[in-house]
Order: sequence, then structure tokens, then C-alpha cells
Amino acid sequence: MLTVDFDRLGVGPGTKVIDVGCGAGRHSFEAYRRGADVIALDHNPAELDQVNTVLRAMAEAGEAPASAHAETVLGDALALPYPDETFDCVIASEILEHIPADTELIGELARVLKVGGKLAVTVPRWLPEQVCWLLSREYHSNEGGHIRIYRASRLRAKVTRAGLKFTHSHFAHGLHTPFWWLKCLVGVSNSTHHVVAAYHKMLVWDMTEQPRLTRLAETLLNPLIGKSVALYFEKPVHAVELV
Repeated sequence: MLTVDFDRLGVGPGTKVIDVGCGAGRHSFEAYRRGADVIALDHNPAELDQVNTVLRAMAEAGEAPASAHAETVLGDALALPYPDETFDCVIASEILEHIPADTELIGELARVLKVGGKLAVTVPRWLPEQVCWLLSREYHSNEGGHIRIYRASRLRAKVTRAGLKFTHSHFAHGLHTPFWWLKCLVGVSNSTHHVVAAYHKMLVWDMTEQPRLTRLAETLLNPLIGKSVALYFEKPVHAVELV
């Protein structure tokens, strides 16, 4: 289940990509599959072990070009262990809403991005997230949970203040919003509720089978209640560098 549009990022063989806060690794796997040289960075060792296992399995199964390289790195997103302008593409998906010092994190994402490189940032969308917060304190008050709700316009302004140029945005995962509203109503940890379980089964079926009906439904729902908003930026050549 990808939130980021990789075609828009132009990721391919030889592209240097860092997936900051990679979590379970879904975006790292896609970048690797497309032939990029990938760094999957996270602060959670257990998740990184699982991501590394999948990356190695992909390599053994020939699911990524032999020229591609992928590795996991245990690190702090607020102090990325790389020089300025290291990466052609930086991905930060569903991480900013967890970080108190989001301005500092955005600065790090911009710092390691090459001139002409592309940044993709995704966060929960304002309206679906507001409803989740209203329905359930448990949804966002757990350790490591969401500490803020972004309006896309304010996040866009924060990133452009870091020197990047906004290029595009879209919404994603419209089918997932009702699922989370249901979970918030019955209890986020109540995964055995029959309605929640049935909806989850449908989502798994949708992700594995990609049927036309649900793909069409999500396309129609995304502009209305898409669970996530994705914002895309480029690092421009500064005027001083043109002199």
C-alpha cells in the first residue's frame, strides 16, 4: 500500500533514495524494486530487522535489479548521518505527525537532498484525522502517537520555508478512512469487532487483488476523505548559485 507516487518522483536505476522513518518498509521496497540505491532509516531496531529480511529476500528472488543496493540504518531523523546534498530523492511518509521538532526534521530532509532532487512528504489529512481525534482519545494519545494535525497549506509553508519548491499534492487511501472511523468508534484496540474485522478483510483483499471496483471507489473517495495527503517538492538552484 503505497502513499507516494513513485512515477512523480522519477525513481529508477541509480537514483539515491532515503526513506526516513521507513517503518515497515513499503516505500523502501518499491524504490529498491525500481532499481534505486536505498537507505531505509528508522529508530526502531525490530522493524528494521524485518525490513532487512524482506530486502534480502527480494534480492535473492531477483525482485530488484542486480545493480540496485539497499540497506537498513538505525538512526535519528533529526540528525541524519549523511553530508549535505547526498540523495536524489527523500521520502518522509507518515512521520512528521509523530515528531515534536518537526521544523528541525524538515530542515534535515532539505539538507540531505541534492539540488534538483525531490522530496515527498505524507501526513494524515486534516478532516479524517480530526474525526478520529474526536471519536477516540486512544487513537492519538498512546506512546509515539500523533501529536498534531496538519493542514496541508501549513505543512506546505513549513517545507517551502526550508528552501524547497512545492510542485504537486494529492490525497490517498480513501477506503481506509471509514475503517479508522469504525475502529475509533468501537475501540482502537478492538480488532475482533465483527464490522471492523470484515472491513479489514476487504482492505486486505483490495491490496492483494487490486479489483477494478475498489480501485474506482478509492479514486472517487480520495478527493473527499483520503486518509493521507502527499506533498511533493524540489530543491531549486538558489539565485546566488546562478551568479
